[in-house]
Amino acid sequence: MPFPVLPRRAAYITLNAPQRRNALSLAELRSLRDQIIKYNTSPTTGRPLFLPPFKPSVLGQLELAQAKSIHGSSAAASPSSAPTGTSRSQYYSPLDNTTEDYTWLVSARAFAREREGLPSVLVLASQGPVFCSGHDLRELRSLSDDEVRETFQICAEVMKLIRRSPALVVGRISGLAIAAGCQLALTTDLPIAHEAVKFRLPGATLGLPCSSPATAVSRRLGNSRAFRMLATAEDITADELQDVVRVVRGGDGPEEQTAVLDQEVARTVERLTNMSAQQSAMGKWAFWTQVGLTGRDYVGADGAVVEGNGGDGYQDAVEWAGRVMALHAKSEDAKEGMDAFLEKRQAVWHGS
Repeated sequence: MPFPVLPRRAAYITLNAPQRRNALSLAELRSLRDQIIKYNTSPTTGRPLFLPPFKPSVLGQLELAQAKSIHGSSAAASPSSAPTGTSRSQYYSPLDNTTEDYTWLVSARAFAREREGLPSVLVLASQGPVFCSGHDLRELRSLSDDEVRETFQICAEVMKLIRRSPALVVGRISGLAIAAGCQLALTTDLPIAHEAVKFRLPGATLGLPCSSPATAVSRRLGNSRAFRMLATAEDITADELQDVVRVVRGGDGPEEQTAVLDQEVARTVERLTNMSAQQSAMGKWAFWTQVGLTGRDYVGADGAVVEGNGGDGYQDAVEWAGRVMALHAKSEDAKEGMDAFLEKRQAVWHGS
């Protein structure tokens, strides 16, 4: 059954093995990786466009890029693409080839130019009663040592690409999410699931603890709840995770429940695509960066140590986020949004 048509500027990234419970075989992981890269590679320059590392020191580089963009400085770094002859082998990562020229991210017009034709929202989806059953254990047992390492390396790469995708990723969690499938679901920016959908970390029952999946689960659900799932392999329903997952209700059977889910996915995607894609991408980067501020010292963009204020990191975060707000406010889309609000009209975004 085909997926529902998405609004303009949105696209699906899919798992395509319902007959194998959408297990993360090596082929499926490669496919997911390539889909995410494709939808975040500039048709204009051919370079991958991913968010910067979630490090507070990067803010200085963003401020410099914006200043150069506004003042038209010829000193701005020229766009660079992935090294010539570099293939997407098992060791290739577009995140290893990020450039320090972040003009495309801080300028709405540059963002639109670089990402022309690319979606601003991605929807991670699969067919069948199981959203994703995690790694393909039958395949895993038959792989060579190098292939096992590659499997887990690419799995980690997929999670990182989702986190650093400037196109927001909506998770259409249509069924059971197990082990690495649970990690995949909870790594998406906005997971949406029917209330009856279950999440599980079953590794303890197999002698293979879900250590990697627990990284995403602990960060989204908190340490106590995540460790209980890790240690006991007990199910937890979406209804119990409504503080983390957008939960939909209703429907007497699988088909009706899927229809209700798709309605909520469509509503969410429609809302996201009506916002400035450039400012949404900047907001995503800023949010996950400030979450990591702990009040400790960190190394700044110039290599100097920035002294933290201690405590729970809130003082550092609020001071740092103030600089981000100034960066936001100078964007063409922020100016357009404020003008549209004051003039009581619909905004026309430059960065979408």
